Amino acid sequence: MMTGDEDDLLLLSGIQHMAFCERQWALIHIEQVWAENVRTVEGKHLHEHADDPFFDETRNNLRVVRGMPVVSQRLGLRGVADVVEFYRNDTFVDGQTCRLDDRSGWWKPVPIEYKRGKPKPDDRDAVQVCAQAMALEEMLNVHISEGAVYYAQVRRREPIILDETLRTHTTNLALRMHELVRQGLTPKAPKGKHCSQCSLIEQCQPNWMLKHHSVKNYLDRMCRMEVSD
Repeated sequence: MMTGDEDDLLLLSGIQHMAFCERQWALIHIEQVWAENVRTVEGKHLHEHADDPFFDETRNNLRVVRGMPVVSQRLGLRGVADVVEFYRNDTFVDGQTCRLDDRSGWWKPVPIEYKRGKPKPDDRDAVQVCAQAMALEEMLNVHISEGAVYYAQVRRREPIILDETLRTHTTNLALRMHELVRQGLTPKAPKGKHCSQCSLIEQCQPNWMLKHHSVKNYLDRMCRMEVSD
């Protein structure tokens, strides 16, 4: 277990930033160098991707829950799952199904993440789904073998297989997030092809930052130079 203190829980949605670039994650979640305040991340994540937050309906043997709060003490993360689909079974399937309040039968949960764009060449979306699934496993005492990401731009749903490799990668990313918070460190990141996709490239300035230099310190220094001029 990574943390037992609710105040130490980090935003689960941030794990996609960590998977993309740990410097980007630190800029947003440690230094809060962003056009929007980091405190809006969770609310923005909830309202942007799910069409009807907190919507809950049951159709035949499928229950759909939108905007479901999730917590993982093992990962030290908290957040909101865009959609969790629960599939009903008449019989108990060991380790795969759970009971739900005011619903008969046994239910198999599947987390679904909604993205506006199209599938990405890296695993950041898969990592986010995996973290949601691991949180649901703790909460519901089940094993979840598969999730999915729905990409609105191409109107396609991509399955995510939650194997041990992905779970280990997700766990290591969460550990690194907590390590950076404890150290208060914004790591250096060498400039790469992924930088052109980053909305924070102007604030990051990957070519200008020296090792262990804070972007906040850099911006403060630039402001002082402008004032002196």
